[in-house]
Amino acid sequence: MRLTKLGHACVRLSYDGSTVVVDPGGFTDPEAVDGVDAVLITHEHPDHYDAATLRRTSAPVLTIAAVAARIAEDAPDVAERVVVVAPGESFTAAGIDVRAVGEAHAVIHPELPGFDNSGFTFTLGDTVVHHPGDSLVVPDAAVDVLCVPSSAPWLKASEAIDYARAVGAPRNVAIHDRIYSEAAHGILAGHMGRFLDPAGQAYVRLADGEDLTPR
Repeated sequence: MRLTKLGHACVRLSYDGSTVVVDPGGFTDPEAVDGVDAVLITHEHPDHYDAATLRRTSAPVLTIAAVAARIAEDAPDVAERVVVVAPGESFTAAGIDVRAVGEAHAVIHPELPGFDNSGFTFTLGDTVVHHPGDSLVVPDAAVDVLCVPSSAPWLKASEAIDYARAVGAPRNVAIHDRIYSEAAHGILAGHMGRFLDPAGQAYVRLADGEDLTPR
């Protein structure tokens, strides 16, 4: 299993000859989709979904109904290769086992409209990876690697810490990292270490293009 952190909330997962990419949005270099076998989108916000980027690849796009509807409006030429998945559904993406988790985006403010969001749990051999998109829903599965949101308008540091603790993954990789300054990320990393290290949980923020080191 290979996990590569790309821009912002985007990660690339490779296993047994297949490669999928999750949430190649507007803060991610479009090259993130080059050569992939499938693209998965958690929700419709532009930092997770970019129609122009999807046009770079002919790979199928697996996503929830709300995103499929947005793609149909923005890029009808892409819509013909969209596969809609439902919250709670188990499916395969390029031969990789996936489960859609959760139905709603985290609340930014109660007076703003809500959005649909489903995270994805990937089974890659003996490694389970969870990407939550913009939510803090705890998957109903033991997770080995959690892609944990590190900065967002809807997120406090305490919530990121408590989410990682609730999921209980031994390894936690920072995503959604274009909101904070480098100084703020350093502060968060310190807090993550303070609370996760005693439980045997590691936290790391990878540079764009960097792979998670195998254990």
